[in-house]
Amino acid sequence: MRKFLLFVSGLVALLVLLANLGPMVLLAVSGWLLYVVFKKFVKSDSTAAKVGWVIVGLIVLSIVFSNIYAVIGVAAVYALYWIYQNWNKDERDPVVETVEDDDPFTNFERQWAELNN
Repeated sequence: MRKFLLFVSGLVALLVLLANLGPMVLLAVSGWLLYVVFKKFVKSDSTAAKVGWVIVGLIVLSIVFSNIYAVIGVAAVYALYWIYQNWNKDERDPVVETVEDDDPFTNFERQWAELNN
């Protein structure tokens, strides 16, 4: 049952990722453009050039904010990663074996495992 639920949630996350793939790419490109505009702004010497780069930067920033839905796609990527990590995990807790040895370290580990359960 656990693998079925992981499969269904993975399928939903994949569909959400595919639906938001375009905004994710556009968000990455506009973030890169915003970085380039900032670098050009810092390198420019004249006031008119700085004002022009600020205007271009505000336009690119509006593109960044219009693609904020790409964060949902990033969450879907994280969900897919989490599902991939938990796919082969054991459903049961590890079994604590009782050892009849008088070794203090073995007894400590057994008692610590019992306290944590």
